[in-house]
Amino acid sequence: MFNWNEIDTVLLDMDGTLLDLHFDNHFWLSLVPQELSQQRRISEDEAQRLVVKAYDSVAGTLDWYCLDYWEQQLGLDIMGLHRTLVERIQLRQDSMPFLDALAKAGKNRILVTNAHPKSLALKLEHTELASGLDAMISSHETGYPKEHPQFWQTLFDKFNLEPSRCLFIDDSEAILNAAKLAGVAHQLGIANPDSQKPLKTFNDFPAIDDYHLLLEDLLR
Repeated sequence: MFNWNEIDTVLLDMDGTLLDLHFDNHFWLSLVPQELSQQRRISEDEAQRLVVKAYDSVAGTLDWYCLDYWEQQLGLDIMGLHRTLVERIQLRQDSMPFLDALAKAGKNRILVTNAHPKSLALKLEHTELASGLDAMISSHETGYPKEHPQFWQTLFDKFNLEPSRCLFIDDSEAILNAAKLAGVAHQLGIANPDSQKPLKTFNDFPAIDDYHLLLEDLLR
């Protein structure tokens, strides 16, 4: 799938790419509406419509990923609610073998996430993910989400990266495209970000559902 001799650095999304997206989907699409329904004494269907409308209004912006923003908008203890579900924070079963193989192959491994620093810290606390990474950055540190070209320029400058020697892996086709437009030479989609949902279809990028498919070529 890739000529690994042309790749020095692998840029990796977190949620849905290294971690099972089921935690986030359950949190934002089930738990938050349930809590809002109880707090405002409205039906769960009405609460669901309210949160989806609120999410859609800031999709693709840094606010969409900001826990502080949602605490203010919804009047909920977002971090407190996160901690009630920590048992659902799970690494994909194929993530650590892939990260270990990247290290053996001499590749630099950088976590590139839109996750809010509070969410990132919680997920690192409850998984072994940090042990498989060389560096990490949250888009909140840059002031721009991964959807924005300035994020990528800040990333390249911060880590002194040559984008033509980078592979970026993400479960969002829109964000893969943003990376491509910013100059990242290689992209890969993840077709099964949520273990509880059907496979996704990628139209413009190659995609896999198991990192083990890459290991033979990587370690050759």
